[in-house]
Amino acid sequence: MVMIQIAFGGIHVLYKLAKNDGMSMKIMIAYRMIFATASMVPLALILERKSRPRLTGRIFFLGFILGMFGGSLTHNLYVESLVLTSATFVAAMTNLTPALTFILAIILRMERLAIRTDAGKAKVLGTILSIGGAMIFTFYKGIGINVWTTNINLLHHHAMTTSKQTSAKEALGALLGVGSGVSIAIWMIIQAKLSKVYPPYSATALMSVCASIQSVAYAMCTEEWAAWKLGWNIRLLTVVYTGVIGSGLMLALMAWVARMRGALFISSFYPLLLIIVAIVGSLMLDELLHLGSILGAVFIIFGLYSVLWGKGKETTEATQLNPLKSSKDSELRDVTVQG
Repeated sequence: MVMIQIAFGGIHVLYKLAKNDGMSMKIMIAYRMIFATASMVPLALILERKSRPRLTGRIFFLGFILGMFGGSLTHNLYVESLVLTSATFVAAMTNLTPALTFILAIILRMERLAIRTDAGKAKVLGTILSIGGAMIFTFYKGIGINVWTTNINLLHHHAMTTSKQTSAKEALGALLGVGSGVSIAIWMIIQAKLSKVYPPYSATALMSVCASIQSVAYAMCTEEWAAWKLGWNIRLLTVVYTGVIGSGLMLALMAWVARMRGALFISSFYPLLLIIVAIVGSLMLDELLHLGSILGAVFIIFGLYSVLWGKGKETTEATQLNPLKSSKDSELRDVTVQG
């Protein structure tokens, strides 16, 4: 899991470098989904050729919706937020996903609040801490903290922006980042339903195919043909790495880890991505950490672990009460597509 988080951290850096090179974010996501499809479809055909049921209209519809909320919409919101804010901020927003999923599950009546139980209190407290941390991260900067000093800046900014313009961009970026988190939360809820009737690699391949179609259509409507050209440069490296590694091999590896150790084990490593990106951003991308960023990140991390503890305790209690039914009653899986 440590290597997975390091790999996802590389995605944030490559996104920034590709954008700095002038690559369209919409085209980048379209290529990412295409390369993800190219890597996942053969994997699904080989590993699940005997266990995969017939593709029905309902399964295809769920796959199409998953492709939007787990692929095209989520990633387009994600990269636009990354461009307008910082790699550290977007990594912090990733840790909001379990809390946002919990809120949506309550609204859709897929999960009980159970405020009188320890598990319910932990999830509510964690949700409040996570949202509060996100607000601190967004609206409060505080003093700058330059922990690491290097002469490396891979972005080489050429344009200067006013403080007012920067604040407006960061506010919009924060809104897009939260929108990406909500989209992932919706994906989780729908994915839990599809996983009951379709094997994981085939479901991911179907989602990638649908996301590719959606992303390409969106990019073709907004970008010129000349912008689609790739060379032997950072653009090609970014789309291949994010597609094959980020949306292909890493997701397959996460699915294997989830089967071996459980979804909560995966979620517990989310904060590691934030730490990795904060260090790399400070060392190589000239991103200055602020007191508000650190305080917000601490709140978000504590909120994440509070939600995960409550979810884990709830699952343990359900298993002890009815071990045969608990696996069937689980509606949500705390896994997420990062980067």
